[in-house]
Amino acid sequence: MFGNGGARGKGKYRQVPHHDFSDSDSDEADDFISQQVRNQRQQMKEQDEGLEMLSQSADRLGMLSKNIHEELGHQNKLLDEMEEDLDTATTQLDFVTQKTRELIQRSGGKKNFLIIVGLTLVVIVLIILIIYT
Repeated sequence: MFGNGGARGKGKYRQVPHHDFSDSDSDEADDFISQQVRNQRQQMKEQDEGLEMLSQSADRLGMLSKNIHEELGHQNKLLDEMEEDLDTATTQLDFVTQKTRELIQRSGGKKNFLIIVGLTLVVIVLIILIIYT
């Protein structure tokens, strides 16, 4: 059934060659294993250095984002103060505008106001003519 058919090596199954591991083969295997261990340690060292650099970068980014957050908070406070000042100025300007309208109404309306402005311009022109002649 498992015969080799009468001729050696021509059967269905071949015989696996047997290796005799001597001390030199064992030394080579130990050297290979030692080399692989050194390579793995070197790779782990490089990875640790890379991770350390990444950690430092993350720390710097964290500090930078914290500083940006604080600066934005300060800028928001300044903008709020500016908005309050602008609201106050707008209120005061509205008050002055209303008082000016009331003054124009009491002085006879826009017609009298335009006459006053026109006469003021005539007086200025006359003064200029007097000075330069």
